[in-house]
Amino acid sequence: MTKNNQLSEQLSYTGLSQTPTHLHLCTYTPETVCFREGKSMEEISPFLQKDGINWVQVHGLQNTETVQQVCRHFNIDFLTTQDILNAEHLTKIEEHDTYNVIILKQLSPAEENAYTPQQFCIVQGENFVITFLERETDSLNEIVSALNNNVLRIRSRQSDFLLSVILNSVMTSFMSIISKMEDDLEDMEERLLSPVQGSGSSIEAIQPYRRSVRLIKKCILPIKEEMITLLHEDNKLLHKANRPFFNDVNDHLLFILQTLDGCRDMLSALADLYLSDNDRRMNNIMKQLTVVSTIFIPLTFLAGIWGMNFRWMPELDWKYGYLMAWALMAMTGTGVYFYFKRKKWY
Repeated sequence: MTKNNQLSEQLSYTGLSQTPTHLHLCTYTPETVCFREGKSMEEISPFLQKDGINWVQVHGLQNTETVQQVCRHFNIDFLTTQDILNAEHLTKIEEHDTYNVIILKQLSPAEENAYTPQQFCIVQGENFVITFLERETDSLNEIVSALNNNVLRIRSRQSDFLLSVILNSVMTSFMSIISKMEDDLEDMEERLLSPVQGSGSSIEAIQPYRRSVRLIKKCILPIKEEMITLLHEDNKLLHKANRPFFNDVNDHLLFILQTLDGCRDMLSALADLYLSDNDRRMNNIMKQLTVVSTIFIPLTFLAGIWGMNFRWMPELDWKYGYLMAWALMAMTGTGVYFYFKRKKWY
């Protein structure tokens, strides 16, 4: 029986990841950047800077005590902490008094043409950004490198710019998956249209892509509606100078949805093409079998006549009757074959 989470003081992680909980801290100012690692909030809290931006990466959500310590330190309420630990939570964007909460899904490769979703939570305040991930990932390494090298003077910008960059990285990962899927489907279409026998793909090869499209749509589509919550004019944590970067994220989101619709239509077309090609090949096989059967029908007729047990059959006593029968059947079969050939039925 499912418990009412509003009546429970216990925190529990509902996912399956076995990644041990550990923290990565990146604090930066326009002049400096500092990186620290630890297994608890006590280990990294002395390095937090009030006058800079603090980015805390939490990898692995097994240790709910550590997650709760991080949330308490940044005054994140209990219900939000519960949502962070709920691996099955729906995508949402919420605005609180001192922070914004974004809960979405990120896909990790599981096997060929298959992906596993993981919970990705982002909490953004005035001078901090906290990211919660179920498993270790290198998808944010590019941002860490940009902060280290101060690319485009990223360290001189506010926390909302870092939030936009993180969201853009998530969108980029989806775009990579969609682009690869689109290329694979185009290759599959060429194989299905190839005149070479046996070069087409089977329906089993199409099914993983259909599952991936449904999974990506389930992860991405809710963000389109939730972005309105994040981008409204009264959101005090999003500065006017950085709003164009969020519009860029929104553009990438729309591109993903449009490409996803194209992939879905292509999958439907490929399924129809496969079934049509399968019917065509089956018709060719039936046509060949019909021609062979038609060739042997008159031969069976002749064999049936000479196989009857009548007493007076002159051919039975003829010296060349056996050879004549073979010659007649050979000419009949050859004549029928060339007739079909001339009519282009074979």
